[in-house]
Amino acid sequence: RIVTNRVLVPVKTACKTFRTPSNQNSNSELFITAGNPYGTSQETMTHPKIESAITRVDAFISKYPTLFQYDHLKKLEEQTGYSKVYFFLLFALTTVSGLFFLGGAKLVSDLVSFVYPAYASFKAIDSGAPGDDIQWLTYWVVFAFVSIIESCMSFIVSWVPFYFFLKLAFFVWLYHPSFLGAGLVYNEVLRPLILPYIKSFSAPPPQKKMM
Repeated sequence: RIVTNRVLVPVKTACKTFRTPSNQNSNSELFITAGNPYGTSQETMTHPKIESAITRVDAFISKYPTLFQYDHLKKLEEQTGYSKVYFFLLFALTTVSGLFFLGGAKLVSDLVSFVYPAYASFKAIDSGAPGDDIQWLTYWVVFAFVSIIESCMSFIVSWVPFYFFLKLAFFVWLYHPSFLGAGLVYNEVLRPLILPYIKSFSAPPPQKKMM
């Protein structure tokens, strides 16, 4: 029989009856807790993919300890026993929800496309590494081009469903280290389109031949 909430339930309804090895010939039975036949302690198992995602997010926020207040998140983790990533995601969700309530999807997309790139650009200027400068200069060129197109063709905002969500995803794709789409857009679209005009403007005027 199984003891659950002080009610004796026939063991056939849940699991088999176990007898202790020393009393196999007696009628003594080993009582186990219903719902946890392996003991009273329970261990929370996390899916490997979830653990991998938590590890990646933790590594990301640890790169920017000042921006994401990593030390405070670590203290919360030590006090509660929950991963600091959960608190970071909760804070991010609360912030995005507040911004969405104040300014809608446009404000959220504008901040995502400007705040982090501006922060990374300041770091790139002070780092002295030319690769970072090129990446963020390329991003700002694409950013300016998209902003001009959006201002001139404002009707697309109402025509395209979920425009600002698509815009947010597009700008994240432009600057995310895994994609760096700004370089692709610049090399495949903007450079072939604009470079011929730049060369024509910068070329010296032809000189007339003297008779």
